[in-house]
Formats: sequence, structure tokens, C-alpha cells
Amino acid sequence: MAAQLPDMTAATLTAGAQPPLPSLVSAQRLRWQKIARALRLWIPAGILILLLFVCFVWPYIYSIPPGDSGSILAASEPPFSPGHWLGTDPNGVDIFSMLVYGGQVSFEICLAVTAIGMVIGGILGMTAGYFGGWVDPVLSRIIDILIAFPALVLVLAVAEVLGPSETHLIWALSFFSVPVFARVFRASTLVARQQPYITAARLSGTSNWKIIFKHVLPNIIPGIVTFSLLGIGIIVILEGAVDFLGLGIQIPQPSLGEMIAKGQTVLTAQPEYILIPSIVLLIFVMALNLLGDALRERWGVR
Repeated sequence: MAAQLPDMTAATLTAGAQPPLPSLVSAQRLRWQKIARALRLWIPAGILILLLFVCFVWPYIYSIPPGDSGSILAASEPPFSPGHWLGTDPNGVDIFSMLVYGGQVSFEICLAVTAIGMVIGGILGMTAGYFGGWVDPVLSRIIDILIAFPALVLVLAVAEVLGPSETHLIWALSFFSVPVFARVFRASTLVARQQPYITAARLSGTSNWKIIFKHVLPNIIPGIVTFSLLGIGIIVILEGAVDFLGLGIQIPQPSLGEMIAKGQTVLTAQPEYILIPSIVLLIFVMALNLLGDALRERWGVR
């Protein structure tokens, strides 16, 4: 064995430098993984913050033309025209202004629909999941009936009955969000109900509703938040589809779906009029989905 040591040393020297120590390799790999994890979170979050800033803050910093009226003398201006850097539509309305004000409408609708779904659906889902008994089957069957309908068909039917307006569109989309959130809340509550801290709270004499809002809700909220981000993306697409079919936001109030619907008539002559809102909608939905995935990975939500 001793005679072989010089040969092994020479072979090692001729092969070049020794590889890094395993501890150094692991530290470097962990550092890059930490950076990648942070980028997966902050890039989509930054995109959403930028979109919110442009839609809600930028009009107060810089004066932009109205999004519902324009001059026929400036009709169909190409992008990067003086005073209209995204161009104008066939009626002379500035496209950037329509994106800003239409983005405000889309943000307001999706946030309102998500809030209604989380509040009403959360109460129904946590009630069914925590109390069980006859309450769970009754509420679950109602939720299943609503979920059984295709989402777009259900929203269109409600929007047709209520009539086209922003408020009516919010309630129509809520018929989709409430049962979906109710099912997610119910499933999460069923899991939380089996945990030891819930049993301890019951044995201590804590009331059921206090247990639900003080012990169950705080422990299931991370999963609900990640799901809500994915749900907002679906709601935005549904809102755009309803606007596209003429049962949502009405002219002259701008919206992304309404812009895409109007863009059909000038698709060959002015393709940017339909491409720009479509790209903005795509970026918004992708950022929501990526942020939801990043939060789910960070919080360990399954």
C-alpha cells in the first residue's frame, strides 16, 4: 500500500487541480438556488406592481388623454405618433389611455370578485368543513351544482339576466368564484380540523366560531392566498370573454376585453389595436400564475 502512494499522488497532480470540496460546492449551489427562488418571486411581483402603478398612479403624475373619447382628426394614428406613443383607434381615442383606464376596470373587477368569493365562499366552506353532520352534505351539494355548470355559460347567463354594467358583471363573475373558493376552504378546513391544536381548543371550551376564525382560518390562509392569485387570472380571462361577447363593460367605458372585441373590425388594417391589449392581458395572467407558484413553493403549500 505504501509503495502505491507516490503513483497515486503523481496521477492526481497530472490530472490538474483537485475539484472543490463538497461543502464549497453545496454552499455555492445553495446560494444560486436562493437567488433563483428570490427571482421567481420578485419578477412577477414587480410586473404586477408596475401594472398597478401605471393604471392607478400614472394618471395622477402625468396627464393622459381620456380613454372614452377622441378626435376624428387623429383617427388610426400608428404607434409612436406625436402625443400617442401607442397610436389611436379608428375613432381617434388614444390606445395607451384605453389600456390604463381599461386596466383599472379589470383590476377592480377581479379584486372585487375575488374578495366576494373569499368572504362568502370562505364562510360556506369553513362551515361545511368544520361542523360536518348534515350541514356538510347540504352545502357541498349546492356547491357541486354551481361548479357543474361551465364557468363561462354560468357567467353569461347571470350577466344576461342582470344586464350589462360593471356592478352586474362583478356579481355575475361571483357566481363562479363563490363555489370554487367554498370548495377550497372546505378541503383546507377538513385537514385543519384534524390537527391537535383544534382538539386542544375544543377541550378548553372555546366556541366553534372562535376556533374557526382564530385557529382554522390563520392556518389555511397561505394556501387560500396562493389559490386566489391563480383564480384572479381565470377571472380576468372570464371578464375579458364576457366583455368580448358584449355582456360586460359597455362602450364608451374602456376595458381590455372590449378593446379586443372592437379590434376584430380593424385587424388587417390596424393589428396593434388587438395585439396590444392581448399582450397586456397575457402578461398580467402569467405574472399572477408565476407569483402564485412562487408563493406556494415558499410557503410549502400543496
